Amino acid sequence: MDPQSLQRILYVEDEPDIQAVARLALEQVGGFQVEVCSSGDEALARAAAWGPDLILLDVMLPGMDGPETLRRLREQPDTRDIPVAFMTARVQARELEHYRSLGAIGLLPKPFDPMTLADQLRTLWIEA
Repeated sequence: MDPQSLQRILYVEDEPDIQAVARLALEQVGGFQVEVCSSGDEALARAAAWGPDLILLDVMLPGMDGPETLRRLREQPDTRDIPVAFMTARVQARELEHYRSLGAIGLLPKPFDPMTLADQLRTLWIEA
């Protein structure tokens, strides 16, 4: 995909400190428009209306986890085709394979480097 077409990111993360750092990294360093949700339910409610180009989804969320949120996003016509990348502290080959089998375009590590987060997302976007 064209890297210029990636502009709007819906970021789903329940930790306020991580939300703040990622938002700053994606908006200020990456130049993206970012909408932040704190839960899978909130992401399901806001994704279709906001129309992100990509959803960055934490694996571990309270209530509905990231994989279940992705499954539910795929069931909705308005969000079915939005690319999703997971973010997790567990970045091993078998996890990557598992999340890709669920339909994710890739996996980003936590903790992340705020200076390279936007470029990592662009790389996943181009390779998707």
